[in-house]
Amino acid sequence: MTLIQLSAPNSLVPRIVMTAVLEVVELAHRYGDKPVLEGVDFTLDEGQIGCLLGPSGCGKTTVLRLIAGFETPSAGEIRLAGRRVSRPGETQPPEQRTIGMVFQDYALFPHLTVAQNIAFGLGRMERAACQRRVRDMLETVGLTGRDQAYPHELSGGQQQRVALARALAPHPRLLLLDEPFSNLDVDLREKLALEVREILKREGITALMVTHDQHEAFAIADVVGVMHQGLIQQWDTPYQLYHQPANRFVADFVGQGVLLPGEVLNDHQVQIELGVLNGAIPTECVNQGGCVQCGRGCHVEVLIRPDDIIHDDASPVVAEVERKAFRGAEFLYTLKLPGGNRILALVPSHHDHAIGEKIGIRLAVDHVVAFRT
Repeated sequence: MTLIQLSAPNSLVPRIVMTAVLEVVELAHRYGDKPVLEGVDFTLDEGQIGCLLGPSGCGKTTVLRLIAGFETPSAGEIRLAGRRVSRPGETQPPEQRTIGMVFQDYALFPHLTVAQNIAFGLGRMERAACQRRVRDMLETVGLTGRDQAYPHELSGGQQQRVALARALAPHPRLLLLDEPFSNLDVDLREKLALEVREILKREGITALMVTHDQHEAFAIADVVGVMHQGLIQQWDTPYQLYHQPANRFVADFVGQGVLLPGEVLNDHQVQIELGVLNGAIPTECVNQGGCVQCGRGCHVEVLIRPDDIIHDDASPVVAEVERKAFRGAEFLYTLKLPGGNRILALVPSHHDHAIGEKIGIRLAVDHVVAFRT
């Protein structure tokens, strides 16, 4: 983070400008004749945690390998702290990039103790300073007292912490995490993701993670890039990805929901079976000038999330319970509307309705998301 004095001569208030640690510019890559990435573009500022989220084969791990220096891009470039480290035909070796990396399988040395694993990346640091850094890292990741243990004596979560401590020990400029929680139990993943986020923020580390799990991505990242077929479909905050997805793929991949047929009434109203939704219509159709010009009658599909539906016994609108999934504090109901369309609704678990029962519902939509049909 850089403090820059305002240009006004009488002003004593500094302006904070974030320094870009990582810049990925129009990055492309191919294996032989097969394109893997095309035009990947994003920036990470100092202290920011980013995540590339997407299904297997979308290219997210290839981006990580290019940033680490394991491969050379076919087009575009990568800059670290303003200095170019990769472009076609020119790439700085990984060991010169001051980048830390946490691998999917942790890559710990089984014959070394926890302390020796953490110290491995400290190179020629003076012995006393090395020991202090190892102690600091053990405390940071919550493993004080386990310095003489071997990897096989630790749980999966503890091994992951050792891998993180080893990557952080040399004070990297950037930390890369490749599916770091995939070998852990589902219940542990989100918990550990939150703990890792807290550690990274406390240490002021800029980091980029790749994962296919949106819960992990949302738990750890400040900004997320949803990838599909070698492209970043949307680079945004988790909140915006959920509530304002840029296209159908993002809407379908992030969160749960259904698309209901609708008709645009004007530039701030759309009619669906459940009623009229009010708000700016951020649709593909509006962006292309279609609905605004053609007016009433333009057909769209409207994204309805489970949290857009409120169970209300007093509502005149009813839907039939077709399926239900118990989630402890709530049920996820699949509801069939009178017109035959289906929606999802999250309902507190003390409202335990039977399959086939009809319940009252009402809309509570804060963000209108629609796509042209």
